[in-house]
Amino acid sequence: MKEKSYLFVPGDRAERFDKAMATHAHVVIIDLEDAVEPDAKDTARQAIATWLQGVTLHASGPRLFLRVNDVNTAWYEKDCALLQSAHIAGVMLPKAEKVDALSALANTLNANQELIPLIETVRGWDAAREIASVKGVSRLAFGSVDFCIDAGIAGEEEHLHFVRTSLVLASRLAGVAAPIDGVTVDFRNEEQLKRDVLQSRKFGFGAKLCIHPAQIESVNTGFAPGAAEISWAEKVIAAVQSKGAGAIAVDGKLIDKPLLLRAQKILEAVD
Repeated sequence: MKEKSYLFVPGDRAERFDKAMATHAHVVIIDLEDAVEPDAKDTARQAIATWLQGVTLHASGPRLFLRVNDVNTAWYEKDCALLQSAHIAGVMLPKAEKVDALSALANTLNANQELIPLIETVRGWDAAREIASVKGVSRLAFGSVDFCIDAGIAGEEEHLHFVRTSLVLASRLAGVAAPIDGVTVDFRNEEQLKRDVLQSRKFGFGAKLCIHPAQIESVNTGFAPGAAEISWAEKVIAAVQSKGAGAIAVDGKLIDKPLLLRAQKILEAVD
């Protein structure tokens, strides 16, 4: 899966939908949850429905997802009705904790729609492997800010290393794509964003949630293999193809099967 940037756009700001779809985000998520006040939910939902009826989406542009409200809210079922639109490629479920709720939602989706559970609570984290294994789930997402609040954790740096690692491993065990990391709240701080993306990638995440279009370029670039990585991978593949069986060395280092697999994955990740 090559999607690296997932851009939120508030569900009550219909004038921003077309602008979001014109960005270089890989996925645009219209948000009916946190971005919309309770007394604006119904109006936002109607505005989204109207926009979906008239919009023309292009295959070269971002895919369109919807973040619905929590299953325990009065808005959930009405939100899910929007998923009948052929334009909606997937749904993000916040506060994902229960396998039964995810399975029920997955059963309402068509074969081409994806389901992304957002892990934002300790209960959700504790059930991450089971959640990731639900049929129809394409990958997990980490709601790091809400998770810290629920867990009583102050800060998002080294305090969350174990949590992030466990989500990556749960995804791997379930056979789904590498998870999506949480937002960098200070969208004006590009250096912080680049550090966050680098850390996410080192932990094994494959993408990141964005709250502003200004974050998209750094996220797309940061999760893509760099020039040096691509060059090394190409040399490894070329050496293996030219020499076949036997010991193979590249840049003075012996290339064994794990390094060959790493080279293959790097080239697979190139856009």
